[in-house]
Amino acid sequence: MDQKQALRKWMKTQLAEMTQQKIEDDSNWILQKLYEDPIWKKAKTVGITVSKSPEVDTLQIIRTLWELEKRVVVPKCLPKERKMIFRSITSFDQLESVYFGLSEPIEKITKEVMPEEIDLLIVPGLAYTKIGNRLGFGGGYFDRYLTQYDGPTISLAFSVQIVNDLPIGPYDLPVDKIITDRHVYLKN
Repeated sequence: MDQKQALRKWMKTQLAEMTQQKIEDDSNWILQKLYEDPIWKKAKTVGITVSKSPEVDTLQIIRTLWELEKRVVVPKCLPKERKMIFRSITSFDQLESVYFGLSEPIEKITKEVMPEEIDLLIVPGLAYTKIGNRLGFGGGYFDRYLTQYDGPTISLAFSVQIVNDLPIGPYDLPVDKIITDRHVYLKN
């Protein structure tokens, strides 16, 4: 097992030990910090994944985006091409469960949105450093997507997901900001 795989396994164990109450409480704190962020306030189109426990709850964020009449765009993985695109959704009914239980937009009833149309991309991950480096889930989809996306990036994480060091490869791109339940970290 390489260093990244070992760290992913360890972090999944750390997250699994969080109680549902702690996940909810910490998610609420993180969401309040996100909603105060000037980039969030200005963004009209937000790229975001549909969370599943024990991740920071993005379902609440998506509902808030709709209430604010902002456009929600969710990733669709294209495994054969090893890439990802974003599609606009206006309802959770426009999602389907795909591999690993991930929720993705149904292609027949959603429209693709180009990277330059996205004002803010909320990037998922398993572990982060305080300077914005991230360890993803292992597919490399977001790292590849970030090479064609120029806009601001924010990650939402529990404080347990902040580590001192990560193995960083040439394709690993940092995020601009990480909002945790304790701190907001900015990329150096």
